[in-house]
Amino acid sequence: MKTLSISTLTICGIEELPGNSAREVTHVLSVLDPDRAEIEAFGTYGEHHRVTLRFHDIIDPKPGQIMPTPEHVGEILGFGEGLRETATGRVKGHLLVHCHMGISRSTAAMMTLMAQADAAEDEDVLFARLREIRPQAWPNSVMIGFADAQLGRGGRLTQALRRHYAHQIEAQPQFRTWMNDLGRKREIEMGLTL
Repeated sequence: MKTLSISTLTICGIEELPGNSAREVTHVLSVLDPDRAEIEAFGTYGEHHRVTLRFHDIIDPKPGQIMPTPEHVGEILGFGEGLRETATGRVKGHLLVHCHMGISRSTAAMMTLMAQADAAEDEDVLFARLREIRPQAWPNSVMIGFADAQLGRGGRLTQALRRHYAHQIEAQPQFRTWMNDLGRKREIEMGLTL
């Protein structure tokens, strides 16, 4: 994301936030459940710009829960555009994207920002970079689908997500159990049916 003058990219979960307070974070994208209380850890951070989005980490509608929407992904892209617009004069930056566990919503958001910043980059290369940042990345497929459409990637981001899921299932077989238990069997099947 050099075009955004962001030199450091971090993805984490809520429990990891205190450990990042001294890392000179300049920008934060928080993706939280709608009923989650405000996070106190940011009181120990230095000056930073923060945007918070609230929706559940689901891929199918569930009673009483809020699905990710195209509007949410549009807000992520708006955040990315803001990073680009404020890049002038910024020597370095540290972007931290987090959700509850740092596995699904936050990794989908970071992938969206990376794909936006590097529009010509191959999608598989972007997912490899994502794994370098967060080895346990399992991006929310609904969010990636919306990002694919809004960025005009013609389905390539979604196809690369399938290959990413296949890689993760092979590298970390426990994902099959975890995602199945979370009602995300459809994503497992995406990775197994290449």
